Amino acid sequence: MLPIIPTCIPQTQYRFLRFLAEKSLALTGWNITGRFPQKSKFILAVAPHTSNWDFIISMLVMLALNLKVTFMGKSSIFVWPVKGLLIKLGGVAIERNHPNGIVGQMVSLFNDRHCMVLGLSPEGTRSKTKEWKTGFLIIASKANVPIVPISLDFKKKEVKINNEYYVGNDIDQALIEVKGVFADVCAKNPHLV
Repeated sequence: MLPIIPTCIPQTQYRFLRFLAEKSLALTGWNITGRFPQKSKFILAVAPHTSNWDFIISMLVMLALNLKVTFMGKSSIFVWPVKGLLIKLGGVAIERNHPNGIVGQMVSLFNDRHCMVLGLSPEGTRSKTKEWKTGFLIIASKANVPIVPISLDFKKKEVKINNEYYVGNDIDQALIEVKGVFADVCAKNPHLV
């Protein structure tokens, strides 16, 4: 049974892709648990990120739920012939040398849109990292939107939608608390966590 998506959350209408994604998740034994907040704007922090399979599972979940997710990409990849497809899928071109930085660009985007779900990986890479990036916390704080941690547990084959979390002024404390949500989650490659 898939979670019900509140109507205030941006959604797609890819019926055939939804069908394929639902069947793929069912055939591979993956379950989706939890529920999304009744909010029209939030950040999905998907972790742990240790494999390309994380992206595949995340895409299947997004399609199965008809969830329209915005994602960031370097502006250099938004070129013909893939630019239109990337934008249609929710891509936003980010200028790394923009005067307001990546955080400023994303805060502006949240402020300009009525509905937006930003999906990202807090680690910022599949490689082993000592610390997570804090940009997603700063974006959430400045845009006044919650973070919804999404855990990918490969041992349980569970995608868990965790409770929303609001970031205060203490970014370091917020990082500790958000990371704590993923403490018992089994990554695809646990040695990289």
